[in-house]
Amino acid sequence: MAEILSAGMTRDEAYALLLAHNHEPFHIEHAETVEGVMRYFARELDPENAEFWGIVGLLHDLDWEECAETPERHCVDAATLIEAAGGSPELIRAVQSHCSDFNPELPRPELEMEKILFACEELTGLIGAAVVMRPSKSVMDFNVKSLKKKFKDKRFAAGVNRDTIRHGAEMLGWELDTLFGRTIEAMQSFAPDRDTFGQEA
Repeated sequence: MAEILSAGMTRDEAYALLLAHNHEPFHIEHAETVEGVMRYFARELDPENAEFWGIVGLLHDLDWEECAETPERHCVDAATLIEAAGGSPELIRAVQSHCSDFNPELPRPELEMEKILFACEELTGLIGAAVVMRPSKSVMDFNVKSLKKKFKDKRFAAGVNRDTIRHGAEMLGWELDTLFGRTIEAMQSFAPDRDTFGQEA
């Protein structure tokens, strides 16, 4: 039986915490996207802890806006904010682990949940940037071939760290194509227009 992980807060409490420290709609949407991706993978890999996975995704960039001028503090300040709100050590560790490539003092991903976050977080940003360029503006008709083109074009969404994505795939023991395909499927699973596309098919 899987170990049950406690976030130390409910999803509503986590969302309120997110809104207290993030005001840009883009950042809030990114948090919700990563939450959805994490929940998608949790349903297959660790269903008993799906709520925990989701809250980790929701809060992974909690201090991003407030660390804009001190990026080296990203995920360091988040620990203080989460702890003050009653978040568990497990939640803090999971959030911090996705920044470990940029700050070696932070914990490395160990749990599969942490590896998924590490691998998918930057990738969701790349997918999102590619999707808005499409005529449909939808992830529902997006595919791995299109994503690979954008991934190889370093000028496109230049802020997305391709090495982090590669490292994440290696941690999981997945081919890049597998990570690409499964992350697209995860985003399609909660896309707001997925029902519309289903009716048109």
